[in-house]
Amino acid sequence: MRSYLYVPGDAPQKLDKALHRGADALIVDLEDAVPAAGKDRARALVAEWLGALPATGRPAVWVRVNTGPAGEADARAVAGPNLAGVCLAKADSPAQVAALGVALAGAEEACGLPVGTIAVVPLLESAAAVLAAPAIARAPRVARLQIGEADLRAELGVTLGPDERELLFVRSQVVLAAAAAGIAPPVAPVSTDYRDLAALRASTVALRRLGFLGRACIHPAQVEVVNEVFTPTPQELAAAADLVRRFDDAVGSGAGVLVDVDGRMVDAAVVRAARRLLTLAP
Repeated sequence: MRSYLYVPGDAPQKLDKALHRGADALIVDLEDAVPAAGKDRARALVAEWLGALPATGRPAVWVRVNTGPAGEADARAVAGPNLAGVCLAKADSPAQVAALGVALAGAEEACGLPVGTIAVVPLLESAAAVLAAPAIARAPRVARLQIGEADLRAELGVTLGPDERELLFVRSQVVLAAAAAGIAPPVAPVSTDYRDLAALRASTVALRRLGFLGRACIHPAQVEVVNEVFTPTPQELAAAADLVRRFDDAVGSGAGVLVDVDGRMVDAAVVRAARRLLTLAP
């Protein structure tokens, strides 16, 4: 998944339009995008909308749920075969993820899904969450991590400069936590300025280099840029395929390393990165 487009859960027309915006996945928001008085209505609306979706030929659908009992109610309402997973807002601890997992297990049994089908992506939005990222990444059902930087910046008192280096440590911490837990690389955080697409491209390239895979978007205008950045070029794919082929041939002949066309030593670690790149082929 290259792009995850946020859509408010209380706007039926936006939900339908979002299916055709080019994003690989949608994150239907039942948390910040929905006022407290409208939570019950939005929950029911999203459940009905999910149930009517076709099984194929559409983006994957995730739902951002609230924290605590409200989030557990969200999860029970939207669970079903058309749901890829839930994004747990303001996840500060593995215990919160586990509690949500219990609610999901009951919902899965109720709708005939194998227990454990619905994945969880915790949103790390506080200093406590970032420091607990290694433990949260290892919690049951966790498929990936995502940083909620707006809340985090407010708590830390951080103002981002042009190169966004003020959050470099936090971002690298989350990439490390995901890798150590053996889960997929984290989803890159949103950019709240959807008008400056050049800045979006530059920051997305930097986040890809840091180890993020895919990026969340708050506006459809951002989707095309994010998709382009996370889609390998034909030249990159051809080079990776050639490297993998030559390495496999070398291993088959009894060698553990080879020298690439630029005279650099290539071992299994380098080839692992090339194999990962090939999995991103469109």
